[in-house]
Amino acid sequence: MVVSARVEASQIGSDILAKGGNAFDAMVATEMALAVTYPFAGNLGGGGFMVYRKSNGDVGGIDYREKAPLSGHKDMYLDSLGKVIPDMSTKGATAVGVPGTIAGIFEVHEKFGSLSMEELLAPVIALAEKGVVVTENQANRFENYRESILEVNDGITSFPIGCKAGDTLKYPVLANTLRRISKEGRDGFYKGETAKILSNFIQEKGGFITEEDLAKYEAKWRQPIIFNYKDLKIISMSPPSSGGVTINQIFKMMEPYDIAEFGHNSAKTIQLFTEASRRAYADRNYFLGDPDFVEIPLDVLLSQSYLMERMENFSFDSATKSADVSHGEIEILESMETTHYSIIDAEGNAISVTTTLNGAYGSKLYCDELGFFLNNEMDDFSAKPGVPNMFGLIGADANSIAPEKRMLSSMTPTIVEKDGQLYMVVGTPGGSTIITAVAQTILNTYEFNMSMQESVNAPVFIINGYRIWSFSNPKGFRTHSKKN
Repeated sequence: MVVSARVEASQIGSDILAKGGNAFDAMVATEMALAVTYPFAGNLGGGGFMVYRKSNGDVGGIDYREKAPLSGHKDMYLDSLGKVIPDMSTKGATAVGVPGTIAGIFEVHEKFGSLSMEELLAPVIALAEKGVVVTENQANRFENYRESILEVNDGITSFPIGCKAGDTLKYPVLANTLRRISKEGRDGFYKGETAKILSNFIQEKGGFITEEDLAKYEAKWRQPIIFNYKDLKIISMSPPSSGGVTINQIFKMMEPYDIAEFGHNSAKTIQLFTEASRRAYADRNYFLGDPDFVEIPLDVLLSQSYLMERMENFSFDSATKSADVSHGEIEILESMETTHYSIIDAEGNAISVTTTLNGAYGSKLYCDELGFFLNNEMDDFSAKPGVPNMFGLIGADANSIAPEKRMLSSMTPTIVEKDGQLYMVVGTPGGSTIITAVAQTILNTYEFNMSMQESVNAPVFIINGYRIWSFSNPKGFRTHSKKN
């Protein structure tokens, strides 16, 4: 099975499985097919995370999150008075981090792939040349972001933002870029012609990424965060993803309570989940960052004694005041413009992948010569500790900018075992709301005996430091509680 945001990408991934490829082969093809079919978030110019569980129970994860350029420094988005410069980390070339997606798929393929890269990319290249039919949602997105894309690209772009639902979009330039990657390997992106075009384009637009930045980029294998919740074993991504640590804290703070007895989305269940989440997000924002640059006290943050202490002032009688949640009030209003896909092959190998450009169409900067959008992931750093980014998240020194550092992320690709067997492969778009959405999906299935489809269909609530938001469809939100 392959589950993704576009049927064409899922079809290409499942065709790879039918051809004899494994889940990791299908990952490569699906990831690249999303770059063709879903430019809103699918990408060559962004990055992501993957967690895997092989059929023999072995688990692992890969971090292909973007990096700050070599010229990056903690004050690069501040003016002479020390104030954050508006839009500099969110729009255009100055917002772009060094992309990691291509390095990620090549690392995965080298370690686990069974089919050749040429076989995996051939149907993607064919799809880019044949074209993709525009859906109504896609046409609406093109219209909604038309002006901002034109603004960033000086009023001219070859990206077809003027198309309508039912039109067929062909991407011959992107097909050529993919063909070069297929022939030359990862060097077909990070060195040579593509790297020269990309770095020159970014610098001409005022950005920072150089050929050296691209040549030095490496994806990194990381040990996932693994913990038990009652009789479940949960395997989720480790820093610089904040997902695994935060969901671990939330579940462990909730574990002493019988939420099945409280009932699905009951007042008690929502209050307990909310208070645990607020404490976990306070820790997330203060302590977490790139583990290659900062010392993260995971042994303390994930210890039972610490988490019990965090919940000492919790009571069902009243909400904890925001001022009493350590490290200050927390806003959780991050971008929804990410995409997730999950794959299981016939042997039982499972992968969970979340990938993004950050905002919708990333920085809105489109490279006409290469055929893809570039990310605006530099905004996920703390441009200035204590000042919210474009999505309201407040960071600390642990997530300040440094050369080649990876920015903190909320992406939460997750795999769950029950009784030693594969139980769930889960993940979602939604920025910092990813973590709570993934947690609720797991709880819905395990605690409230819902099927996977029922769990996905069920109303969920999104939490920030001020309100609980509940929704049962993508058309809007309804507020259910006031501050504190």
